[in-house]
Amino acid sequence: MNDDILLVDDDPAVIQALARILAGTGTLRFATSGEDALRLAREHTPDIMLLDAEMPGMSGFEVCRALKVDSALQHIPVIFVTAHSGAEFEISGFEAGAADFIAKPISAPLLVARVRTQLRLKALTDELRSLASIDGLTGLANRRAFDEALCREWRRSQRAGHAISLLMVDVDHFKRFNDHYGHPAGDACLRRVAETLRSAGRRPGDIAARYGGEEFALLLPETPRQGAERVATAVLDAIGSLAIPHAASQSAECVSLSIGIATCDVKSAGRAASSLAPPSVGARGTGAMNALVESADRALYQAKQGGRAQARWIDIGAGGEAAALVPRTA
Repeated sequence: MNDDILLVDDDPAVIQALARILAGTGTLRFATSGEDALRLAREHTPDIMLLDAEMPGMSGFEVCRALKVDSALQHIPVIFVTAHSGAEFEISGFEAGAADFIAKPISAPLLVARVRTQLRLKALTDELRSLASIDGLTGLANRRAFDEALCREWRRSQRAGHAISLLMVDVDHFKRFNDHYGHPAGDACLRRVAETLRSAGRRPGDIAARYGGEEFALLLPETPRQGAERVATAVLDAIGSLAIPHAASQSAECVSLSIGIATCDVKSAGRAASSLAPPSVGARGTGAMNALVESADRALYQAKQGGRAQARWIDIGAGGEAAALVPRTA
């Protein structure tokens, strides 16, 4: 694994010295201001940040505090590189969220050792956090991990101006399936549905999650409505191809799914068919993010009411809730 190391100092000479010492330790990136450091961290999260404590403009302490209040960046270990060695200074750094300090002039062996130590600790922490974010039955992301991913990807879509789509997926008449075939068979069914959703989310940024019980979510960053509809259709077809018998179903002979789709397209926010936010909610607010989930959930309800084994998309931007049936090819 090639670790990503972000070096931040307003003095290019210091950056060059750090880079020479850490050559071969990982992929090195550079920033000469606090603002650039945060921008680079948000574009691609580093595994560790070496940060000058005193910089003009945004100080290292301010950068560190900004990292620690951002759920997507708060796990980045920060090593302050500073000429100060006083206890009060270090206490202030630890209170800001620092993992360690390196004093100037820099000892090359000590720097490499401390960077490698923090990278090992982060790898262990990431593994534990990953285990805590996985649903034990299906292996998909759990509800907590989904909520964190939604917040992270929503912010990313707002910054970049990309569309983001969400599929809410429910196994039709699953209680009847459990009652008829038994819970072990029900668990096996959920695992096969989960694998289908995992396969449907093919890109690294796509996130399939078990939302609760027999309900799943598939988050599709940088995906407009048409792309989300294609994914939903592919999921429905894939589940149909599995042909899992469901003798107790009231809508199909085999296990089927109902899917609700919602999309927020920042670039098209001015057009009626794309805005998910109610008039009182700004397009960049958390209200609009919540509206994405609520709209997908309402579309799911419409799919169930419409006969199940189908996908529907709700357009709430036109002043009402027009539940559109997603067409399927024969």
